Amino acid sequence: MCGLTLATVPVAVVTDSTAYLPAGLADRSGIRVIPIHVTVDGRSSLDGVDLGATDLVAALGRRAAVHTAGPTPGELAAAYREVLATGVDAVVSVHLSRALSSTWEAARLAAEQVDPGRIRVVDSRSAGMGLGFAALAACAAAAEGAAPTAVYRAAECVAARTRTFFSVDTLEHLRRGGRISSATALLGTALAVKPLLHVADGRIVALEKVRTASRARARLVELVAEAAGSDQVDIAVHHLGAADRAAELVELLHDRLPALGECHVSEVGAAIGAHCGPGTLGAVVLPGGLRSRATS
Repeated sequence: MCGLTLATVPVAVVTDSTAYLPAGLADRSGIRVIPIHVTVDGRSSLDGVDLGATDLVAALGRRAAVHTAGPTPGELAAAYREVLATGVDAVVSVHLSRALSSTWEAARLAAEQVDPGRIRVVDSRSAGMGLGFAALAACAAAAEGAAPTAVYRAAECVAARTRTFFSVDTLEHLRRGGRISSATALLGTALAVKPLLHVADGRIVALEKVRTASRARARLVELVAEAAGSDQVDIAVHHLGAADRAAELVELLHDRLPALGECHVSEVGAAIGAHCGPGTLGAVVLPGGLRSRATS
């Protein structure tokens, strides 16, 4: 955590709201967060600004039509101009996997419009804290005075090292949002199984199926432990409307991982929640932790 404002480092870091950094961490780190757009039954909102996780759970519970869209090139361009106006030399903008969203492409277009020589755009090929850890790595590198290219590479290296696993109560929300096929969704609902998924090559991929929520949680612990290895590891736990499950998962991870460093917990908003649904529980694994970003 660099703990510095945008104007105190030569390279500023921008990300989007799909990073789902824990509350207050972006402000403390000096990371500019651009919210995505959410439409609920035709009413437009901004993710995490005027539509929070509680509102999202309520909307999905009443089967409201919930749609999401990334920030526009114009919105990103305005943000880049504001950040550059603080006196920084360059911007590294880290975003949700381009295989899942138009945000990366919008950021690329905005960078070309504003100043392509001073703005570098990173495809995290991930979501949630898979993206968040990459933004934090960029922030830490910038705080150490790294050049824009090195800040960009720090984000890319950390993003490439993360592993993301999650369970959902149903694949129906992912099917509706076009993130998985109807055939995969059908398999996931057979026999009322609890699907486990992961992010691979920037896409959401079905991993395996278990029969109960408790077994899904136990399997998440096993998957995290396998991905973590024996060295230090940083973890992020995400959930939507499942705070108790998340707390239990954190406790299990503390017991299972003796070299656990940082353990962040945050509730996801519409960018992930609208597609995964209430009851989602996930873990993002960063083997080695942020401290090893330079040697990755």
